[in-house]
Amino acid sequence: METTNIILAGVGGQGILLASEIIAKAAMLGGYDVKTNEIHGMAQRGGSVIGQIRYGELVYTPLIADGTATVLCAFEQMEAIRYAHYLSQDGLAIVSDQIIIPITVSGGKAQYPTNLKEQLNSLFPKMLYLNAVAIAEKLGNIRIVNSVLLGTLSRHLALSESIWRDAIGKCVKPKFVELNLKAFEAGRKIIMLNINK
Repeated sequence: METTNIILAGVGGQGILLASEIIAKAAMLGGYDVKTNEIHGMAQRGGSVIGQIRYGELVYTPLIADGTATVLCAFEQMEAIRYAHYLSQDGLAIVSDQIIIPITVSGGKAQYPTNLKEQLNSLFPKMLYLNAVAIAEKLGNIRIVNSVLLGTLSRHLALSESIWRDAIGKCVKPKFVELNLKAFEAGRKIIMLNINK
């Protein structure tokens, strides 16, 4: 059985760690061996955050080698570019079009790229580019962007929808489960839109 390698990339406060936990729980409920690794960076200050999830019949390490990720799911455009080296040649990039200006840019020490979409298109032959923030806002809470992206991601992994829903129920605080499930379903509906071939 081939190991599935997933990279989640974003900035602090976007819910990367919760999303990693949900994916790991879903894989465990699916009967797989799972290993995870998170690098928090300056998570509380809007710094770069990466989550690595690997699952399969038997997984020895949580670390994903360059060029071996099945999916790169980026919660912010620049973070997709920052971690592009992890994705395999035939892997899928799921990229939220959100832009979060880092402290180095707002402080005048760096510049944010202006041609991000062109860079993304050149980096990722297979990319799904979506406005996850608009979907979350329509549901009434921008903080559920991570569940929107999980819904989109779930369509590309061999885990049933019921397992995903169960994992969300086990990982999310009870009062937020229903809202996160709605966001997850909204994300599942946008599958196959905007994929570059």
